[in-house]
Amino acid sequence: MRALLVVNPAATTTSARTRDVLFHALASDLKLDVATTEYRGHARDLARRAVDGGTHELVVAFGGDGTVNEVVNGLLHHGPAPQELPRLAVVPGGSTNVFARALGLPNDAVEATGALLDALRDGTERTVGLGLAGGTPGTRDESVPARWFTFCAGLGFDASVIGRVEQQRERGKRSTHALYIRQMVRQFMGEPHRRQGTITIGRPGEDPIEELALSIVCNTSPWTFLGNRPVYAAPQASFDTALDVLGLAKLSAPAVTRYATQLLMSTPERGPRGKHVVALHDLTDFTLQSQAPLPFQMDGDHLGLRTSVTFTGVRRALRVIV
Repeated sequence: MRALLVVNPAATTTSARTRDVLFHALASDLKLDVATTEYRGHARDLARRAVDGGTHELVVAFGGDGTVNEVVNGLLHHGPAPQELPRLAVVPGGSTNVFARALGLPNDAVEATGALLDALRDGTERTVGLGLAGGTPGTRDESVPARWFTFCAGLGFDASVIGRVEQQRERGKRSTHALYIRQMVRQFMGEPHRRQGTITIGRPGEDPIEELALSIVCNTSPWTFLGNRPVYAAPQASFDTALDVLGLAKLSAPAVTRYATQLLMSTPERGPRGKHVVALHDLTDFTLQSQAPLPFQMDGDHLGLRTSVTFTGVRRALRVIV
């Protein structure tokens, strides 16, 4: 099998030694081509060339969730066609690696490489559903191109936290869970919409759900990890269904304390709950709209401000080696 290995050398937990071990292990079983990313969006471009050229049966993303997202968008540039497109494999190299861990892969790059090689020898794979988000027709964001995401998206509070973390990383800070928690607290203290939410969920044939202060869209569960602890914002979310949404109508200090505790104690059977919680399961088409521009993120990547985003849950979008 001919494979393209896309490597992000700036990923949080990668090293030259780890990369060498990975290269030699994969090259023992595959006809391996290696490409190192050099700019933002390069992984997407490399994966797209692999599709357009018909040169590879497999594309391996070695990096964090951002690298995986770019590779997925390159593979699906012309739309989903699971039986025709190269398969995707993931070797985790970031700080959190939500997509890889949600697939059940080890969080260690060397162990994950061993699991990948076992899966290739056994011929095991999985066709997963993905989310697609783009500008809403008739709004100021209608020209925003659609983009695929693998595990989550968010409009508002969580995207603001991610934006803060990215600013800190640009200043040389290392991406850690402690950094995320500090920025979450700071965002909460300065959050302008915590008393009066601006987000509305619109669904075909349903009444709108208005005045949400937080909205998280999940394509799988867990939503994220704190160290080794999985966090379940939408426990029913799955790669086998469409999209789930968690919304909060109130971000007062007591409410945030309660919901943060529920998230930390969440399980695959139980997530956040209460009168201010909105939990929607298996949505194929819906829109998030805001009265004021809010930060927007996909797969942990801050994408700027949006007033409206249209989401589509696409089942069986891409084959993944697991």
